[in-house]
This record gives sequence, structure tokens and C-alpha cells, in this order.
Amino acid sequence: MKFPFEVSFEELQADLDIYIDAVFSCLTSEFLVMPKGKGFVEFAAFEEGYECLKRATGGFREVTPETLVSAVYDTPIVLVVLRCMIGFTPPEWAYYASHQTGISVTQNAARAIDRNIRMDPQAPLPKPGTVQGRRIGALISAGCHALTSDVPRQATDTLHRLDKADTRAGLVSVRASANLGVPYSVLLYERLLGRPFAGHRDSISELIGNVVENAIEAVLTEAGIRFRKTGRAERLEGFDQAPDFVVPNQFNPRVVIEPKLTEDDGTARDKVTRVQHLGSLSMAGQPPGKPGFQVVACIAGRGFGVRREDMKKLLLPTRGKVFTLKNIPDLVDQTLLRDFRAIPPAG
Repeated sequence: MKFPFEVSFEELQADLDIYIDAVFSCLTSEFLVMPKGKGFVEFAAFEEGYECLKRATGGFREVTPETLVSAVYDTPIVLVVLRCMIGFTPPEWAYYASHQTGISVTQNAARAIDRNIRMDPQAPLPKPGTVQGRRIGALISAGCHALTSDVPRQATDTLHRLDKADTRAGLVSVRASANLGVPYSVLLYERLLGRPFAGHRDSISELIGNVVENAIEAVLTEAGIRFRKTGRAERLEGFDQAPDFVVPNQFNPRVVIEPKLTEDDGTARDKVTRVQHLGSLSMAGQPPGKPGFQVVACIAGRGFGVRREDMKKLLLPTRGKVFTLKNIPDLVDQTLLRDFRAIPPAG
């Protein structure tokens, strides 16, 4: 099977469906495996924090700011366990703590406290008298308030965030969950509301998105090719939307590369439109069939493998230069990038 980047544009146009199948055959979904990334909390560390909290509170019978502060400063990961019990994100907890205690806890401060603990669960926390120490105290006090309060009655068409199996009736629910366990159906229901691994998936979204970019950088660097990688929202002269990679530089663009990853077909359509626009820019003011620069797309994820029409719209403006993670190693040899190679291929 030949890939679209291996044939002339005329051959591609003559048998477009065959080359769509070729690209589809290389697309795989990336959603099943996630990078851990920095700050990933292993279960053993998390469980240590949970057991420390349980001991310090006498099995969740003495849940007071004093007992919680003692546990958190003894084992800092307890603060992350406490956040998971109330079910808040760090910014939400910051708002709730500021409202409950009158102490200003900014969203960035809450994020930083949470991240620092996850990065190094053994590192000592800022002392209570410091600014961060007072913020930690406010978070703990607000967490204690959330755990010990019954959920207020709600209208039938609303759902309170603390109306969870383990916090619905305050500490009664907490102790029941800790001592008796939670029925599997309840666990599954709350998973339905929250998505498995949702917090972790959100925290490493940038790592996932960089998979294709990192592969491109590795190939270009190995070949000794000079390139300009643009930053988020950066503007380049001549482009109303700057491409992600420009070779050799933004003053003389000869090859532009767009890395795209999506697991959703709707998002894939938006990303295809961006590549189409670059294809139009490459032909602006140029003779027919003579683009001013070569447009290359490097794609990954199942979203691109859903609609054949979308793939057709991707292949035509790139004139067949569409690569997947599987064939990114061919990127230099099969595009004009070969003219900028400074390091010969190994072997």
C-alpha cells in the first residue's frame, strides 16, 4: 500500500479513495493510554494520606480544623485527600474557602499549593504564620465545614455538589463510606457524573496534545533542519493564523507543518479547516499548481478517521503530504524538508 505523500498530486487525485484508506489504516486512538506527567500521585502515597487522615480524626469522628491541620502538616498529601473528599477543584476550593473564612485564597494560590504537594508529597508545607500557611489553614477550615455540614435541601431540578454518597449527610455519610464501603452501583453512578480519570486527563491535556509536536521536533532535530516553532497566539507576517512549524524560518517559509491530534470527529473538522486555509494561503498570487510554500499535516487520533470527506479536504490542500504518527519518520524524505537536511540519515 502506498501512502499519499509517496505519489504525485496527479496520482493522488486520480485515486483519492485509495489514499484515504491508506491514511485511515495508520490512524490509531490515543485515548486509552495517558502520560502520568509531573505531579502524578501514586495510589500508595494517596492511601498513606487517607489512612493518616482517618487516624487523626478517630475514624472521622473528630473532624475539626485542629485535627485536620495536624494531619495535613504531618502528611501533606492529606490536603489532596481532603479535596477529593469534598469533590472540589483547587479553584473551586479557593472560592469556597475565601467565602467561608474571609481569608483571601486566590485560584492560583490554591493551584500552586495542590501542585506542590503532588510534585513532592514529602516536602514540608509553609508554616501557619506565612501567607501561604494562612491560605492552607483557610482551605482546611472550609474543607472541615463542607464535611461536617448536611447538604441543604435543593429544588428538584438542581443538584448540590456535596450531594454525593460520602458527604450527603455530613460525617454520618463519611463514616459509613469509610467503615462499610460504597455499593458498586453508587460508585458507578458518581463515575457517570464525573468521568474516570477526569482530573488527571485535564491536568495532562497539554502533554497529550504535544505528542505529535514532539515527534515532529525529534525528526527535524535529527536531520539538523532549522525550524521556527511558533508560540500560542503568536502572529507571523503573511499569516493571519500562524502555522505551528515553519522551515527554515518565518522570513522565508518554504515548508509549514501543522500537527493535529483529536479523538473527536467534530473537532477534526475544525482542524481540517485550518489546514485548508493554509493551503489557500500557499496558492495566493501563485501560478496554478505552484504553491508558494508546501503545506504538511501531521495527524493523530481517531477523530480524523471518521469522515472520508474530511480526509479528502485534508489531502487536497496538502497535495498528499499527510503523515500520521506511524509514518512521521518519513517526513523529511517525502517532503521539501529534504532540501534543508544538514545531517545525513544514519546508515
